[in-house]
Amino acid sequence: MKLLVKFNLIYVTVIALGVGVSGYIAQNLLQDNAKQEVLDQARLLMEKANAVRAYTAGQITKLLDTQMQYEFLPQAVPSYSATEVLGTLQQKYPEFFYKEATLNPTNPRDRAVGWEVDVVTQFRNSTELKEFVGQRDTPAGPALFIARPLRITNAACLKCHSSVEVAPRTMIEKYGPANGFGWNLNEVIGAQIVSVPLQVTLTRAQRSFKVFVGSLVGVFVVAGVLLNLMIWLVVVRPVTRLSALADRVSQGDLEAAEFKTGGRDEIGVLAQSFSRMRTSVVQAMKMLDS
Repeated sequence: MKLLVKFNLIYVTVIALGVGVSGYIAQNLLQDNAKQEVLDQARLLMEKANAVRAYTAGQITKLLDTQMQYEFLPQAVPSYSATEVLGTLQQKYPEFFYKEATLNPTNPRDRAVGWEVDVVTQFRNSTELKEFVGQRDTPAGPALFIARPLRITNAACLKCHSSVEVAPRTMIEKYGPANGFGWNLNEVIGAQIVSVPLQVTLTRAQRSFKVFVGSLVGVFVVAGVLLNLMIWLVVVRPVTRLSALADRVSQGDLEAAEFKTGGRDEIGVLAQSFSRMRTSVVQAMKMLDS
């Protein structure tokens, strides 16, 4: 097997291992970054919902106190305002999802269903859990979601949700006496859930991964071609010439031209050694002839 073939086999093996390891690390890193980007988007939406809730509770609810005595206005409820605002966003971006999933809500649209019940149950079973991150499958592809517990920390909420007897008449007239009661202070009654699509970000990460691996392979291919050329010029060609000269001398051709090289590397040293050996052989042959 020729020297260049051996070199290329070793080179391809090393490059394959290098590309494989680098690709594995890069793919995991890109996917982790993609998921982190999605989580950042979800947290931003969560903070937006909380900002709407705070604004409604701090400014809107007080303005509607008088009207609430004659007609229940859901716009005065922070959770309703947050759901409406994020719902408007969802009309334009249907893959995004926000819900204040509640086990026993006043408004039926807030009732927790399916996997949402499991999320709320985790918060109810673990009082120390402040945030839960998970992944779920949707018709549009995989999605990451962030959930935070909805806990009754304000005693004023119990004026509407402790029992039917103390609840505002206008609220009962609008939603009925069957749901949204029996809540207790410091009880987890639901969860804020923000779901953000993951497929687009993963596709972008996969595209970046392909570009990275393709560029890496391209660089190694170019480097391999240049290395082959350099090895042929610096190593293979001189060694081939020296081998041919040695073969002629071994067959008794003492008139073969000397191998001249001005290099001081290993091949240059080998050429000088061969020249001295050739001179010794010539002298020995002359002494035998005489």
